[in-house]
Amino acid sequence: MLNKAAAVITGPLQEALAATSTAVERVLDPILAIPDGAESRVVEAMRYSVFSGGKRLRPFLVLASAELFDVERVHALRVAAAIECVHCYSLIHDDLPAMDDDDMRRGKPTVHKAFDEATAILAGDALMSLAFEILGAEETHGDPSVRLELVRKLAHASGHHGMVGGQMIDLRAHELEMDENRIHRLQQMKTGALISFSVESGAVMGHASKQARAALMGYARDLGLAFQIADDLLDVEGDEDEVGKATGKDAGAGKATLVSLMGVERARQQAEMLTEQAIAHLSMFDERASLLRAAAHFAISRRA
Repeated sequence: MLNKAAAVITGPLQEALAATSTAVERVLDPILAIPDGAESRVVEAMRYSVFSGGKRLRPFLVLASAELFDVERVHALRVAAAIECVHCYSLIHDDLPAMDDDDMRRGKPTVHKAFDEATAILAGDALMSLAFEILGAEETHGDPSVRLELVRKLAHASGHHGMVGGQMIDLRAHELEMDENRIHRLQQMKTGALISFSVESGAVMGHASKQARAALMGYARDLGLAFQIADDLLDVEGDEDEVGKATGKDAGAGKATLVSLMGVERARQQAEMLTEQAIAHLSMFDERASLLRAAAHFAISRRA
C-alpha cells in the first residue's frame, strides 16, 4: 500500500523512510509466519496491522540514531522492528470501541472491523509480547546488558509511565481541567515516550556518551511534542481521505488539545518553535544528523 504521506516527503528522507519500511517488513515477515493451527487468525490480524503501510517514523528514528554511533544495521533493524510492533499494538487498541472507536486506519478498515473485537485485542497483546521477544533475543545485540536496558526502557516507555498512562489521561481528559502543562504531560507520555525510546535506542546500542544521550533526548522530547501538535492540527484541518482516518473527533468529543486552547495559528507557531529547538539539540552531530533534522521538519509539515 502506498503511504499517503509520501506525497509530501522528498529527497533523502523519502528514500530513507521507504528503505526503512522495506527493511523492517523483511525482518518481521518470517517472524510473523502464519502457523497451521487455529491460532492462525490472530497472526493474520497481526500481519494485517503491521503490513498496512504507515510512515515507519519510529523505526526510522531507531536506524538514524544508531547510524550516529556506527551500530551494526542488523541489530538496529531488530530494535526498529520491535518498536513498530509496539506502535501497531497501540494503534489496534486505540481504535477499539472502548477507546477511540475508529473504523478506518491508514485508509483501511481498522483491525476490529476487518476481523472482530476479540481478535483485535489479542493481536495487540501478541504484538506487544513479540516486541520484547525480539529485544531479548541474542540476535538483537551481543551484549546482554544492552538487551536488558532496551527491554527496560521500552517497558517504561510503553507502560503506565508512558504510552498507556498517557492514553488513560487522554480518555479522562473530558472530565479533567486540562491546561497547557497537563496537555504537554499527556502528549509526552502518550506520543513522546515511544519517540524518545526510538531515538535513545541507537545511543544505548552504541554505548554513547552521556552528552550524546542528553542531546538526543532533548531532540526526541521536542520532536514528540511537535509531532502531537501536528496530529491535533490534522484532526482540525486534515482531509479524511488524505489522513486515512476520521477527523474532527477531538472537537466532537469535547477534548482539550493545544490547538483548542491556543488556536490554530498559535499552535502551529508552537510546533515550529519546538521543531527548531529539536534541531538545535543535534548541533554536536554535524551533518551525520541531517536525516534527523529532516524528520523534524517533516513531523510538522506532513499531511497524514
